[in-house]
Amino acid sequence: MAVAPARHFGAGGGVRRLLGLLFGAPAEAAPPPGDRAGAPAAGRWSGLRLLRGGRAADEPRPTLTELYHAHRLSLVRMAVLLVDHQDIAEDVVQEAFTALYQKHGEELDSLDNALGYLRTSVVNGARSVLRRRKTAREYVPPHEADAPSAEDHAVLNDEHRRVLLALNELTQRQREVLVLRYWSDLSEAQIAETLGLSRGAVKSTASRALDALEKQLEKVR
Repeated sequence: MAVAPARHFGAGGGVRRLLGLLFGAPAEAAPPPGDRAGAPAAGRWSGLRLLRGGRAADEPRPTLTELYHAHRLSLVRMAVLLVDHQDIAEDVVQEAFTALYQKHGEELDSLDNALGYLRTSVVNGARSVLRRRKTAREYVPPHEADAPSAEDHAVLNDEHRRVLLALNELTQRQREVLVLRYWSDLSEAQIAETLGLSRGAVKSTASRALDALEKQLEKVR
């Protein structure tokens, strides 16, 4: 699908569409089934209910193993966008699941929103990685990064690479908000809960992040 070049983006709308196309999330957050008029939506929403942190009152809580098999991959992909390395992202997610097991066990009977807990743990783990990386760079001479392999170029098209490069130039919080919004498809309320922010702070951060991302896309086009 063709994507308009960054210089044609206006008021962040084009950036939103580009992020939606690349990360597979809608340009505007769709409400969960309970927020819509009429019967609950089938298909996509039933499959995403646990991912978005919702659970019907009469449904049993998922076990840790069920969460692991259903959502480990999506959490790893989210972590990759935050730390840039798949092996480190996998470690961050594994540590989040391990910590959850150590604290609550397999059945998770005492935890209402286990997936929300995991998302927060992954974000905090990614922050720790970035802090350690920043500290290491202060003491280790910089080295030239490896050139992208042919496989990297085959996986990522030009627009995707440009967005990832631009994301790297945002502040940590701006990047977290955009990744949670456009990759994990979370609402403002869910992002606020995950990051420990107010909804107003999430909204203002997202707005500033989209403006900054548009400027960065101009530079890397």
